[in-house]
Amino acid sequence: MSNKMWGGRFASGPGAIMEEINVSIDFDKALYRQDIAASKAHADMLAKQGIITADDAKKIAHGLDTILSEITGGKFTFKRALEDIHMNVEGRLSELIGEPSGRLHTARSRNDQVATDFRLWMRDTIDTLDLALAAFQKTLATKALEHAGTVMPGMTHLQTAQPVTFGHHMLAYVEMAARDRGRFADARKRLNESPLGSGALAGTSFDLDRDMTAKALGFDRPGANSLDGVSDRDFALETLAAASIASVHLSRLAEEIVIWTSPLTALVRLSDKFTTGSSIMPQKRNPDAAELVRAKTGRIIGSLSALLIVMKGLPLAYAKDMQEDKEGAMDALSALSLSIAAMDGMIADLEPDAARMKKAAGEGYATATDLADWLVRTLNIPFREAHHITGQIVGKASAGNVALHRLPLADMQAVEPRITDAVFDVLSVDRSVKSRTSYGGTAPKNVKAQAKKWLKKLEKEKA
Repeated sequence: MSNKMWGGRFASGPGAIMEEINVSIDFDKALYRQDIAASKAHADMLAKQGIITADDAKKIAHGLDTILSEITGGKFTFKRALEDIHMNVEGRLSELIGEPSGRLHTARSRNDQVATDFRLWMRDTIDTLDLALAAFQKTLATKALEHAGTVMPGMTHLQTAQPVTFGHHMLAYVEMAARDRGRFADARKRLNESPLGSGALAGTSFDLDRDMTAKALGFDRPGANSLDGVSDRDFALETLAAASIASVHLSRLAEEIVIWTSPLTALVRLSDKFTTGSSIMPQKRNPDAAELVRAKTGRIIGSLSALLIVMKGLPLAYAKDMQEDKEGAMDALSALSLSIAAMDGMIADLEPDAARMKKAAGEGYATATDLADWLVRTLNIPFREAHHITGQIVGKASAGNVALHRLPLADMQAVEPRITDAVFDVLSVDRSVKSRTSYGGTAPKNVKAQAKKWLKKLEKEKA
């Protein structure tokens, strides 16, 4: 028995293995809202152009609304024999309204249908991710304002470098999330062209109003080239690239949480909501949520790599290889959404140990740069010479196993006689962070101003 989809060309249906490798309904059923919306817009346009009757269009719209209600109500049976979301919807529509359902597919192909659905789904997902990232920014900025003056060690090479504030550290991720949102916004703008009406690859001989369907579906315009409309997936690649970068940012913060919560540093504490225990070691508190965020980054980046590899050798126009575009992308963006939510929760939940942070900030002679700057500023010594002098003084402090601000003045003067006791004004970690008043610096007043600015901006976006 031939498959109704193929018409009379085939005498029998596909073999079992062919059916299994060909089926996509298990994952593309996620496109049901977009598929139904695009079909309704297409039917309205066909009626307006006189290609189908207004009565048929009305029956089609009513049937599609019924199908939407069935799916959202959990009463719809998805059939693997019908392969994909398009044929499942069309098959049910035929059961509901009969002959008029066959007119819906006039002047379109599954090629432009799936390209339209996937763009609509990607656009909706980007909008959801943007809201999640904005909420994450607010959580970070709120924590930054709360800890604008909480001193912590700033690191380079994972070694103590200079004192910063915990609020300043949080604001760094606010900035990263802002760029992530910008990348998603750019991807959304470029994907917002409608492929509907491109047909299989060459357009159609029917007198379509593609501007009408584009407007009905919220696209900026119809795509200008039918080959491009059905065969390119750069909109998915670009979105996955933005997702990969965003996930890397989350992963870096997750790694820091893993380090900060270790008893070896004990800089922050997570509550039971975001930690787990051990099946054998009763004392353990594992930062599993952070570790899983870190791990999911691999899945997200892997999905980008997989789709790049799928697309890199395909000639125009559509090829069935492109059925592999959705499952990985859907998984990746779902993983990113969950990762943002988990990281948002952890940042809201974690509590810095201010005393431990301050102590750690002073270890490793973190104010050495402040000493060098003082030599330049006060004694008019060239920075390279000041750097050398400071290195000798740090060597003395290290040999005596004392903090830099505890080193006797006489020991400093043995290296540079012109040093006075005024140098101690810059050697504490509190004074160090307060002195970093340059734009973008870690001074608490800077952090407060930036945190308030971000919170105001984010609140304005919601209005």
